Amino acid sequence: MSKPRKILVIAMRYLGDVLLTTPLIHSLRQAYPDAELDMLVYANTTAMLEGNPDINQLITVPSKAKFADNWRLFRQLGRRYDLAITTQSGDRPFLYSLFASSRRLGVVPPKPDTGWWKRFFLHRWLEFDDHDTHTVLQHLKILALINVPPCFELVPPQTQNNQAVKQLVGDKAYAVLHTHPQWTYKQWTVAGWIEIGHYLQQRGLRLVLTGGAAQEEVDYIANIAQQLPDDTLNLAGQVSLAQLTELLSHATLYIGPDTGITHLAAATGVPVIALYGPTNPVKWSPWPYRFAQNSNPFQKIGSQTVNNVYLLQGEKSCVPCHLEGCDRHQKSRSDCLDTLSVERVKATIQSILVK
Repeated sequence: MSKPRKILVIAMRYLGDVLLTTPLIHSLRQAYPDAELDMLVYANTTAMLEGNPDINQLITVPSKAKFADNWRLFRQLGRRYDLAITTQSGDRPFLYSLFASSRRLGVVPPKPDTGWWKRFFLHRWLEFDDHDTHTVLQHLKILALINVPPCFELVPPQTQNNQAVKQLVGDKAYAVLHTHPQWTYKQWTVAGWIEIGHYLQQRGLRLVLTGGAAQEEVDYIANIAQQLPDDTLNLAGQVSLAQLTELLSHATLYIGPDTGITHLAAATGVPVIALYGPTNPVKWSPWPYRFAQNSNPFQKIGSQTVNNVYLLQGEKSCVPCHLEGCDRHQKSRSDCLDTLSVERVKATIQSILVK
């Protein structure tokens, strides 16, 4: 394939998913340093790419796009790219790629009877693996189709306003707790967070709580903050993702559930305690800092440590079930997380602090 001058990468999922595409973007930048490299994402995920030096332009569309939104996007894309890459097998990103370029790479559904037509329209394709290949490696395998060498490093958002973050937290050593994932079935217990918060304070660490600006999340975190030491800093909804990256990079440790911010924390190099239940770690574990191997960092079952990531998994026999909680919906609780003991988390904190 001839060297592309204009490349579009399409990644239309959540914040964490967008972050996990950055090794693909960085690999393309290293292979084609003079190319125009643009990215098409949902408008509510652009913050994860703030200050990314590998991207020339961010193109956005609402997650619930109307006809007028799509029409404007189709006109903007207008076959102006030499190469379009889709990182998902869904219909919508594939349709956008058709309008972007005559040369397309992407992933397709694993069953030919559901994705045969996409195989026909893609220049080269890769079957989507939802169980046995980490998302970072799945993306990089797309680039192997055109012999682009892989770069495994995630690129977090960046800010120039570092001083403001330092003023927020002061000089005392601190731990960051991210207590609220987007979906209930990924939540640990409120009582667990409160006990761990007091334990960290007893170990000499100030507590910093992080979270998004949605009212449900703000209220959830405020309830926990009221039951923690007085010097706890609640930053829910108050810092950008780029500022949060700076905050995380100077923390003593971070604790969080299966959420995009846990992926972000891992990318900064801070010691990360990740609390996992129904989610398959092979596919969706945080990518460890400086892990540069073409193999999955984590196994499917068991608590494991790789580089800066300490993954604690629930101990039920059904873990990981890959399902949305015990009641099979996003607002369901997960027994494997509800029974994940505080003592296991304390022991992991202890192992980090003595290093």
